[in-house]
Amino acid sequence: MPVTGVDIGSLTAKAVILDGGKIIGKSLVMTGHNSRVAGRKALDLALLDAGVEEGGLERIIVTGYGRHSADFSSENITEITCHARGARATHPEARTVIDLGGQDSKAIAIDENGRVVDFVMNDKCAAGTGRFLEVMAGALEVELDDLGGISLRSESPAPVSSTCTVFAESEVVSRVAEGVSKVDIIAGIHQAIASRIYAMSVRIPVNERIIITGGVARNIGVVRALEKRFETEIIVPEMPQHIGALGAALIAAERTGSEN
Repeated sequence: MPVTGVDIGSLTAKAVILDGGKIIGKSLVMTGHNSRVAGRKALDLALLDAGVEEGGLERIIVTGYGRHSADFSSENITEITCHARGARATHPEARTVIDLGGQDSKAIAIDENGRVVDFVMNDKCAAGTGRFLEVMAGALEVELDDLGGISLRSESPAPVSSTCTVFAESEVVSRVAEGVSKVDIIAGIHQAIASRIYAMSVRIPVNERIIITGGVARNIGVVRALEKRFETEIIVPEMPQHIGALGAALIAAERTGSEN
């Protein structure tokens, strides 16, 4: 019987359905103001995608910041454990997971089996998260999804010294008023994010085989800036936003003995 993992994040809710260790359905929806409703919708859409009924699921594991709100789960597990397991499944060589979500960021050291060895997280400040990029895009009147590509065009990134979202927004507005190119400002923003994430990550053992997960992994500018800071190539999985949900589904499969 199929199993499901649902990851209810601060900005998006994701679901992955596995059958025999293979993905047969997945979904992604905006969380909005109600994490319980978002988790339910993500599950329903994944079921529709897979063509199965909820009653046909053997186990549902929910993870993410909104995991405690789900009233349909068999169990809930921390996102740190689930991201580690999902990263191991997609790229077994990875030993360091950097998860950049909507409202927090994490660095996780894992062993060859995907078990967590150590971790550090920043959940007190939006710097280095999707929310930080969202605010910067708004201040610059640029589409959020365009930031990464634009940053790569810069030949002279403008330093952004503030890591606090509020102060950084004010600094960016001031730079624009000074006539600094938006391209260079955006590149500077990405460098500031990379510096912040690097400083956080080196508090745990960092192996050069680094994988990045979460929505921010879709931003090529952040990935390239991090590669420069860590001086190594960073792995970007095919579905970076679904890694937590995938890990939850894999754990569900393991606990029911249904994984091949």
